[in-house]
Amino acid sequence: MKKVLIALFCLLTFAGVHANAQGPLFKFEGGDTYDFGVIKRGPGAKHTFEFQNVGTEPIIIMNVTPSCGCTNVDWSKNPVLPGQKGFVALELKTDEQHGVFNKEVYIQSNAKTPHGEKRYTIYIKGDAKDEVPDKKK
Repeated sequence: MKKVLIALFCLLTFAGVHANAQGPLFKFEGGDTYDFGVIKRGPGAKHTFEFQNVGTEPIIIMNVTPSCGCTNVDWSKNPVLPGQKGFVALELKTDEQHGVFNKEVYIQSNAKTPHGEKRYTIYIKGDAKDEVPDKKK
């Protein structure tokens, strides 16, 4: 019985240490989806996703790929150390959008993903219209 308790204690201790050894980890301020709302077609719509590395190792972003050619991207090129902030900046070519849109942007990095995917996905969405009512009243 004593051996079983020791083995169980060792197993639980290892599991606790393993859970804390998380490696690099994204935490996006405001979440991983940005809604532009209703926007006018024509000018580029920009948004910068800011994130913090809440993990224990630097995040290294190798590549950022949008799901279509209608989105330009830029990102933190240097490693983002634990506790530090980084970014993924997007510019959507709204003149190529017609109505409701949902786009994905794939981040290839060494960071852990929510469900073990090979890349982290962030999202942009909105509704591109030719005429947008003036919000001022």
